[in-house]
Amino acid sequence: MSSNDTVQKTVKVALLLCLVCSIVVSGAAVILKPVQLANKALDRKTNILAAAGFETKGQDINTLFLQFTPKVVDLDAGVYTTAVDAETYDQRKAAKNPKLSDELSDDVDIASINRRERYATVYLLEKEGKLDRIIIPVHGYGLWSTLYGFLALEGDGNTVAGLGFYSHAETPGLGGEVDNPRWKSQWVGKRVFDEQGQTQIELVKSVDPSDPRAMYKVDGLSGATLTSNGVENLIRFWLGEKGFGSYLANLRAGEV
Repeated sequence: MSSNDTVQKTVKVALLLCLVCSIVVSGAAVILKPVQLANKALDRKTNILAAAGFETKGQDINTLFLQFTPKVVDLDAGVYTTAVDAETYDQRKAAKNPKLSDELSDDVDIASINRRERYATVYLLEKEGKLDRIIIPVHGYGLWSTLYGFLALEGDGNTVAGLGFYSHAETPGLGGEVDNPRWKSQWVGKRVFDEQGQTQIELVKSVDPSDPRAMYKVDGLSGATLTSNGVENLIRFWLGEKGFGSYLANLRAGEV
């Protein structure tokens, strides 16, 4: 009898401990969620600033970011929209929502993202009343993962000011070199569109400075051909017709 009582008590204690632990974990998750969201927002701002060429180390990120104006773009129309709130809109979630995104056919899905959200948030920086930087979100598949990042263009909507990826799982030392500051610096000053507005930027084995088209070319990642191809494809996609192509064309024409 005492043996049965012991088993019953053990089970009751175990259940009680599980209940207490679940309450503690759930409570911690609720309490920490605002902190997690704040850190996520801060990290996003840091990456946007870095892509735009700002020094962020030791700086007040939130204060620096006040210089930028977020605006939502209707990707199909190529114009700004108030259909969603730029401050709360989650582009990554929208891409998974059939009501807020469109399925891509294989012939246009060069970035291998399957679905494309209808709206995207861009970040504008003005200096002395003139547009100085346009930061656009980009993503696409590399070798092992989807790379998420930001491409910064100068006010002309054609010259690269910076590029950075904040999330990926590419091979360290190979595809993971997308994080290497030396490689990222090669993008600065490159042109993305020709005079006809066609996307020309590409990654090559080695850029020949004497090449008349060197302005459109960036050295690929050594030993990481598939990641390099993925980066080129995702940049071309988001600068193209299904991405920000119409918006940037309208911007260059002064129509937005």
